[in-house]
Parts: sequence; structure tokens; C-alpha cells
Amino acid sequence: MGWGTELWDQYDVLDKHTQSGLDLVERYVKFVKERTEIEQNYAKQLRNLTKKYTPKRGSKEEQECRFANQQAFVEILNEMNDYAGQREVIAETMMLSICLELTKYLQDLKQERKTCLSEAKKAQQTLESSCKHLDNTKKRFEREWREAEKANQNAEKADQDTNATKADVEKARMQAHARTHTAEECRNDYAAELQKYNKEQNQFYFTDIPQIFSKLQEVEEQRVRKLAEGYVSFADTEKRVMPIIGKCLEGITKAGNHSYSHAENDSVLLIEQHKSGFERPGDVEFEDYSHGINRASSESSLGTLKGKPADLLSKNKAKLWPFSKKKLPPPPLTPFSTHLDPSPANGLPAPKFSRDPLSYCLKEINRTVKPRISSFRTLRRTHAVSEDFAHLPPEQRRKKLQQKMDEISKELQKEVDQSQALEKMKDVYEKNPQMGDAGSLEPQISQTAHNVERLQGEMHKYESWLIEAGGRAEIRHGFSNNNSHNTSSPGSTRSHEEKTDSPQAIYEFDDDFEDEEAFAPIGQCTALYNFEGSSEGTIPMREGEVFAVVEEDKGDGWTRVQNSSGDEGYIPTSYVRISPRM
Repeated sequence: MGWGTELWDQYDVLDKHTQSGLDLVERYVKFVKERTEIEQNYAKQLRNLTKKYTPKRGSKEEQECRFANQQAFVEILNEMNDYAGQREVIAETMMLSICLELTKYLQDLKQERKTCLSEAKKAQQTLESSCKHLDNTKKRFEREWREAEKANQNAEKADQDTNATKADVEKARMQAHARTHTAEECRNDYAAELQKYNKEQNQFYFTDIPQIFSKLQEVEEQRVRKLAEGYVSFADTEKRVMPIIGKCLEGITKAGNHSYSHAENDSVLLIEQHKSGFERPGDVEFEDYSHGINRASSESSLGTLKGKPADLLSKNKAKLWPFSKKKLPPPPLTPFSTHLDPSPANGLPAPKFSRDPLSYCLKEINRTVKPRISSFRTLRRTHAVSEDFAHLPPEQRRKKLQQKMDEISKELQKEVDQSQALEKMKDVYEKNPQMGDAGSLEPQISQTAHNVERLQGEMHKYESWLIEAGGRAEIRHGFSNNNSHNTSSPGSTRSHEEKTDSPQAIYEFDDDFEDEEAFAPIGQCTALYNFEGSSEGTIPMREGEVFAVVEEDKGDGWTRVQNSSGDEGYIPTSYVRISPRM
């Protein structure tokens, strides 16, 4: 069944139907264009979103990316960026394979449809013209035949009329004969024209129109198939990128699973990065104000600082106390009263209160508990960041020293390899003088030897510092310095016993310190109690000993002083009586 045989008389219907098909193609192209715009906007928004949450270079988030959960989030952002790229691929492919292709095909389709309809209309006009000519011929034959019949009737009347002359009768007969002859010619023309018209009509309805409408049907069916391909391409375009999108989603899942399985590793990594190596503080002794002040403070208490301040300084400003807003107890609380009972019950001087003892103790607690350990930032004016990383906590110092040794080891290995290469080249030049002058290599060999010697010295120095810090020298890059000794670093005042036996207190320090400067004494102070001074940065004192005040208390409960031997350090402010310089 075809349009040419079944719809030979439905020209207007076919015209309207094919036009609606063209309109559908245009609507679909417009639909796909809007879809591509949505995809492009979606991809753009996704890229902006990933850019917004991607850690900036040097930012705090980037520094945290060493942890698995942070890395997983960055990986998710990267996968989403790739996902956005696939949405752009969908938009671009749809635009090329559907919109542009269908738009070009639509132009050709319109032209073919126009040609078919034009041919049908032309054939229709030809048939109508032939039909009109046939009608004119028919009318002329009809008219001439009537005139011939009238002329024959007139001739018969003239022949029967007795009054008519012979000439009138002959004339009437001649006219009837002429009219009859003309009518016969018109009849022949009409018959010929009718035969021609029937032939053209048969050609029109059985050949021309079926061919034109069949071709139009083929064009329409081709349009349907082409549009169907566009429908399929609409889905296939996204299907082709679905595996890649699936990989992006799998990457996100993989990142999440990796983060899930490395939760403990993140905790271990945090420990490795920020472990200070300090020992936990001991219990704070109870100070019974009702029986006088016990001057024998516990060396393991928070009030006893152990270690050298420069070794306690944290370069990365890590919070060494679990809660930074909490305030650590200061040295044992003592009233400022200088009137001591000469014969206390327990052998220690007892304070005499001029007012209610309870209110006095509460006031003293409020005054002395306020200082924080972080107030040791005042050390920044007297201690500079040292080459041996003594400003870092023990654990971080060992890691920095080991890292520095690894760097030196790499550089040293490079210099050794270069030295060996130069020696081989020198040997070749000596055996084959035509290849080069062996003497020209002496400066390079000498410089390389000097570099090796310098690096070996640095390696020995850092090995010594690492051993001093309680670590074990470990060369990770295939080069070791066999001349390492268990010696203290230059400028270090701590003994091996101090490093291994003395517990470390927990304090927080700033990392950038200025060079040590000499300060003029601003006053004097007299020790009221004994103080062991076993913590780093402090000095011991005995009851009655006089010190020169170098730096007054900044509100943290510690005063920097200088003893008669010229040693400087910190002592508890509440352990001394300060008198201004005269």
C-alpha cells in the first residue's frame, strides 16, 4: 500500500501531514538545543562548585590533605570535575550529532518536499488545462452541431415552400451543407481532444501522481527514520559516557572506602606529625595552708618545668595541652606575706595573714591560676630557632633531624657519584691524552672532594644531634656516615642523663625567636623558698638567695632572673620577694 495508489486524491492531506513532520523535526532540534544548554550550565555549576571547595594552594585545607579523609574529599572533587567534563561531552555530542545534523537534513528535506509537491501541482495544472481545452472543444462542437441542424431545417423548409425560388432553395442547402461540414470538423476535434485528455488523465492518475506521492512517501519515511535516529542518538550520547561517569562514581566510592579503611591510619598520622615526646605531668601536691606552705614541690608536678625552653618551642605552634583554653596550675601557691613564723610545726615557714585566711587563699588562687603555660612566648626575645631544631618538642625534633639527614644523604650520594665519575674521566684522560687534559679536571675534583667533606661533617653533626635527642641515626638513602659519635650538639647544655631521665613538661611556644640579647637588671628579688629548677628554661634557687630581675612577670607566674654566676632562667614569681632597683 502506498500513498500514490491509496491517497491519489488526498493532496491537501499529504501536504499538511508532511508539513507537520517538518515542524516536528524543528521542535526536536530546539528541544535538544535547550537540553545541551542545560547540560552546559550544569557542567559549569559543577566546575564552579568543585573549584569553590578545592583547597587553595598553601591554605590550611591543603596542609590537612595528608590525611586519608581529606584526600578522599579532594579525590571526590576531582571526580566531580571529571563528571562535569562528561556532561560537557554530552552537550557537545548532542549539538554535533543531533542539532547540526538534523538542521542540515531538514533543509534538504524541505527542498525535496517542495519539489514533490511542485511536480504534483504542475501535473495537476497540466491536466486542468487539458480538461479546459477539452471543454472548449466540446462546447464548440455542440454549438456548431446546433447551427448545422438549424441550417438543415431551414433547407428543408425552403425546399417545401412553393413560393421559394430555386436559388433560395439551393442557397439554403449550401448553408446546411457548410454547417454540417463544420460540425463534423468540431466533432472530430472534440473526439481527438477527448482522446488526448483521457490519455493525459490516465497518465496523471495512474503514473504521475502515484510516482510523485510515492516519492513524497519515501521522503516522509526517511524523515521519520532520520528523526528516530535522532531519538536514539539522544540516549546513545549519554550511554556512551555512562561508563566514564560510572568510573567517576566508582572513584568517589573508592575514595570513601579508602577513607573508611584508613580511619586508624589518619589517627596514627596525626600522632606522628604532632607527637611532642614530652612526658605527662605528675600529680599536683596538696598545699595545706592551715599548716603552712610545703616548700618541697614535686618535681613531676605541673609547676615544675623540666627541660630547656628552646627544646620545648614548637615551630608549628602545635597545641601541646589537650584543651588550649584550660589553664595549667602554676607553681605551688604561696602568699606574698614576708612575715613567717620562725617555729612552724612542720619545719616550714608558715604565713601570717592580716585578714581572713580563706579569702586570702581564694584571692591568691585567682591570681596565680590565671597565667597560662603559653605565656612562655616571652622567650621569643631571648631564644632563636636553632640549627639543631632544639626549639621543637623531642619527637618532632627527631623527625626533623632525620629528615635533614636524609636530604644530606641524597646530596652526599650525588657528590660521591660525581667524584667517582670525575676520577674515572681523569683516568681515561691520563691513558688517552688526546681525549682531554686530565689536569683540567683537578678543580672540579677538588671542589667535589670539598663538598663531600663538608656534607660528611654536616652528616656527623646531625647524627650527633639525633643521638642527643634520643633517636637512632638511620640513613635511608644508601649512604651512611660511619664516623658518628654519641656526642652532644654544639651549644647544647643538656647532658645525656637529662635527656633520658628528666620528664618533659607540656608547654606551648612560638616558633620564631629573636637572637639573645643582654638585658639590664630592672630590680632584685630574694628567694623565699627553695626551688629545684630541674625543668628546662628554669634555674635552681635556695632560700635567701638574691637574684637580679632581667624580665618581670608578664602575668604567667614566672619571672626571668640572673643569679650571681651569670646564669639566667625562670623562677616562680610567688617564690620570691621582688624589690625595685634603687
